[in-house]
Parts: sequence; structure tokens; C-alpha cells
Amino acid sequence: MTSAAAFADLQRLVLAMPMARTLGLRFLDAQPGAVELEMPVADAFSFRPGQLQATAVFAIADFAAVSAAGTLLPAGWVNATIDGAIKLVAPARGAALRARGRVIDAGQLLTVCAADVFAIDADGHVTLCATWLGTARNIAPARTTAT
Repeated sequence: MTSAAAFADLQRLVLAMPMARTLGLRFLDAQPGAVELEMPVADAFSFRPGQLQATAVFAIADFAAVSAAGTLLPAGWVNATIDGAIKLVAPARGAALRARGRVIDAGQLLTVCAADVFAIDADGHVTLCATWLGTARNIAPARTTAT
């Protein structure tokens, strides 16, 4: 990702997904091979007040890591998660979650990517709450055939 237009395209593609909008995701930064996202801690995704259920933590990590992988794709390409694993290391509680996605190894067909997820409390204190590792499938633009 080398331009503001490419960043805008990535943001548009991700935020067009109903799940991304439901989670309240917002982009904080995007650079080649790295993306930072944030979401509010919402009761709808909590298993007890103020503490997110693991599914929401997995989701923001997935979005951040696979979006980071997307920053390295050629124009017109997209990607999709084909595998992911999360390790929860602390409760995801506070005012917001922030996920920092990064590329581990970018290939033509598959990209290995990762994300660290941090809980941010009302005072701005940051706590690592999860780390995620996954694989994204890189998908070329659909070909048109002349008849």
C-alpha cells in the first residue's frame, strides 16, 4: 500500500462487510504489511459487563491481520481468511480494543499474518489480551472471457 487511494480502497472494502460495521471497527493506520484497527467494548459482544467474549477478540484480530496482508496485494486483488488461531492472555475489558495486524510471510497464493490485541481502559492504560496467527488466501481479480 503506497498511496492514500490504496488505503481508502482497503478501508472501503473492509468496512463494506456487515460484520466489520456491526463490530464498530475503525481504521487507525495502514502501512505496507501493517494495519491498526480499533473497536468499542460493547455489551452486545460481552459475556459479562465490560468484558468481551473471545469471538469479538478473534474477529478484530482476524480483520487486522488479514487487512495487513491485503496491503501487499496487487491492485484488484482481494484476500480471505482460511485459517486462524488465537491465544488469549488477559481479559478483554475496558473501553476499546485495538488490534495491530502484521504480515509474517507474503506469498503469491497465501500470506501468513498475525495480530496482537490490546484492551484500552478509560484512562488509556493498554493491556495485551490476545495474539492471533493465521493465513490469508490471495485471490486474483475475476477474469473476463471474450466470446
